[in-house]
Amino acid sequence: MEHISTVNPYFGVFVLFVVTFGAFTATTVAARWASHALAKKDTDKIKLSVYECGPEVTKQPNRISPQFYLFALLFLLFDVEIIFMFPWAVDFKVLGWFGFAEMLMFIGLLAIGFVYAWKKGALEWHNIR
Repeated sequence: MEHISTVNPYFGVFVLFVVTFGAFTATTVAARWASHALAKKDTDKIKLSVYECGPEVTKQPNRISPQFYLFALLFLLFDVEIIFMFPWAVDFKVLGWFGFAEMLMFIGLLAIGFVYAWKKGALEWHNIR
């Protein structure tokens, strides 16, 4: 009779997965129980009062322009695309002329996207006021 660990070479990985899942579940349950057991349940008026005679806390409207998000997305897009050029530069001699032509097409697509964003005004900085 064969031992179960010799039947499947991935049996050890399965055991490790089961043990890890059990440890994660046990840790999560223990942390949740401890936080509920040790937390104070009373809310004082002092906690909710203004600290050091400061102004009353009021929620201000969100005045962040969508321009910030668009600019950040464009930065991430072009930054990630530039990162794709590093492996190409490392294997430049191996890729030869075919790799060079592919990179020229890639840079061309980047340039088209950059010009499109520029023409649409995505790179212009507008004041909120």
